[in-house]
Amino acid sequence: MAKELKTNVMRILEQAKIPYKAWFYDNKDGKIDGVSVARKLGENVDQVFKTLVTRGADKNYYVFAVPVAMELNRKAAAKSVGVKSVEMIHVSEINRVTGYIRGGCSPVGMKKQFRTVIDRRCEALDTILVSGGRIGTQVEVNPKRLLDLIGGTTAEIAEQAD
Repeated sequence: MAKELKTNVMRILEQAKIPYKAWFYDNKDGKIDGVSVARKLGENVDQVFKTLVTRGADKNYYVFAVPVAMELNRKAAAKSVGVKSVEMIHVSEINRVTGYIRGGCSPVGMKKQFRTVIDRRCEALDTILVSGGRIGTQVEVNPKRLLDLIGGTTAEIAEQAD
């Protein structure tokens, strides 16, 4: 793989000796939402997860990953981290808080390792795809290995999108 295509997410996975597959997609059309990404990669939307960053009622940041065709159930998410409520952070805060930009936010390699919960549906899958840390890049990884790396947990936090 060309050096310029390798992201910090990939370097962290390699350093932890976690096998992964890098996926790349064309983003020139501006379609970087998770469902469009899954379609571009020819992957099942249930296997591709989006990373969402929230602020809890306690003012701490929490990260959640859910299948791209689903939405975060904020009440269940808050319960999973033991806070009264969580709200999505504003897009203008994403880079400052995580070091990533909207559309390229990964649960791996944020500026700080925030408490992270991945939807329990990942437990039934051999691999899931998450952002590779850059728009146009995804990494496919075993969810258990990913959870171990980031110190994450699972909970039922996703619900069907309207």
